[in-house]
Amino acid sequence: MSLLPELRYPTVTELVVTARALAAQRPGVCTLRQIGVSRAGRPLHLLSVGRARRAVLVVAGAHANEPTGGATVLSVAERVLHEGELRDGTSWHFLLCADPDGASLHVTPAPRSLFDYHLGFYRPPGPEQPEWSPSELPPDRLPPETRALTGIIDELRPYLQVTLHGTDVGGSWVQLTKDVPGLAEPFAKSAAELNIPVETGSSDAAGWPASGPGVHVMPAPGAGAAYPSMPDDARCSTWYHVHRYGGLTAVVEVPMWASDLVDDPAPHPAPAAAMRQLAARLLRNTREVERILADALPRLDGTDGPLLRAARWGLELVPGLAADWTHTTPVNGSRAYVGSVDAFGRRLPLRAAAMLMRVLQETDDRAAPRLERLVATWSHAFAERFRARWVPLEHQVEHQSRTVVAAALHARDRAT
Repeated sequence: MSLLPELRYPTVTELVVTARALAAQRPGVCTLRQIGVSRAGRPLHLLSVGRARRAVLVVAGAHANEPTGGATVLSVAERVLHEGELRDGTSWHFLLCADPDGASLHVTPAPRSLFDYHLGFYRPPGPEQPEWSPSELPPDRLPPETRALTGIIDELRPYLQVTLHGTDVGGSWVQLTKDVPGLAEPFAKSAAELNIPVETGSSDAAGWPASGPGVHVMPAPGAGAAYPSMPDDARCSTWYHVHRYGGLTAVVEVPMWASDLVDDPAPHPAPAAAMRQLAARLLRNTREVERILADALPRLDGTDGPLLRAARWGLELVPGLAADWTHTTPVNGSRAYVGSVDAFGRRLPLRAAAMLMRVLQETDDRAAPRLERLVATWSHAFAERFRARWVPLEHQVEHQSRTVVAAALHARDRAT
């Protein structure tokens, strides 16, 4: 848990440099082009391998705090280059980073511990996330990163979009907007070989049917939400933009630190009572951060940067989510699901505290040391409770890469 990772996560600049070198080495097969710019003017780059009309689109960097995807797109691109059968009638396209502005603010490329990871933490609020903004904003207010992503989907019309995500502590799972028969077997085999637990009860996919352990399929339209208070709706996200062309999206999640607590399908002895306890802790921890924020706000003199906006947005989600957990019957009674909710409930106030800490450190505010102690305490408690063990970066990348390729092959069979 405390060992230095064997490798480190590449920066966006390093991703572009490597992609440019690949394109220069194989100019007849590879191209690198800019498809848009971020709100701050940073370029959005697309690496393409092959020219076939049938296409796969792989998206990295949709969430700034989930850095594995950048290394994965390079790994898959190199594999596609060296394994010609993967290019047989199929072109592959890799969006190197969907949110370069966010990536510039998340500054822990080689975390030694969960505390170290949170010292440089950043995750934008929902309306500023490229994939999720359509579920929270009207079309005329979508950020340019979202417009670039939907624009390349309109151009390529991929039969499959794979978006690469990750979690801090937990297991691996896949979310599908349509079922991909046969994917569950290679996904589970890869996870087992690399000693990565499969998150069989992910709170991100609460209430979704499963086509296999850890492989969750989006419910049909009209199905009730497990957490009614949450503002986002996956069916309004860019994940669903490919459906207008007959395609589907696979979301591949991989952990930085693994925990077997999210891989236990056994029934929990009292899931409803456990959910109420988790809701109560979520409210307590959130109120502690809110008290520090209320005390510091007069000294911030109107500051409204991305870190503060993101922290406040996360805190605002808590009352409704705690009410959901308290008053709604659990959609899954397994130990794995309760473990996943436990982790979710720890993340929200911890992330808000970490981002607020960075704001206060920048202004040398008197409350910054108190917040740093809180972030350290909560990070250590999170790691200890979940017996978190570091997943070597090469294993994170290998598992995600294998799952991308398996999804592409099985979805191609489905599409033909």
